[in-house]
Amino acid sequence: MKILVVDDEKDIQTLFQQRFRKEIRDGQMTFVFAFSGEEALTYMNTNEHEAILILSDINMPGMNGLELLKRIKEKYAAPPPMVMMITAYGDEANYNEAMKLGADDFLTKPVDFLNLKEKLKSLTP
Repeated sequence: MKILVVDDEKDIQTLFQQRFRKEIRDGQMTFVFAFSGEEALTYMNTNEHEAILILSDINMPGMNGLELLKRIKEKYAAPPPMVMMITAYGDEANYNEAMKLGADDFLTKPVDFLNLKEKLKSLTP
């Protein structure tokens, strides 16, 4: 499973690589990282349908995660990638907006990696 992680905090890459070391080593999961909404769209445009799951932060400079979600759901309809939003602010307004735009899940920071692993394992055949 290829997963695109979108977050302006660059240390998120090291964190995911540490927490999913076994899954990466065993070839169960591959992670690609984009550090802005714009970078994520560039990746999606050049690697269409490679990422079957996108984990995106909401609060980023430039294009925020909600705008990215909107663009992904508009452009990549068949097959649509799953999009899980991640935010440090678990407020109802962000949650409602994300769900309205088609988010498949909503996680709060700090990310509960055990919970995330269970969710990701349920998606793999």
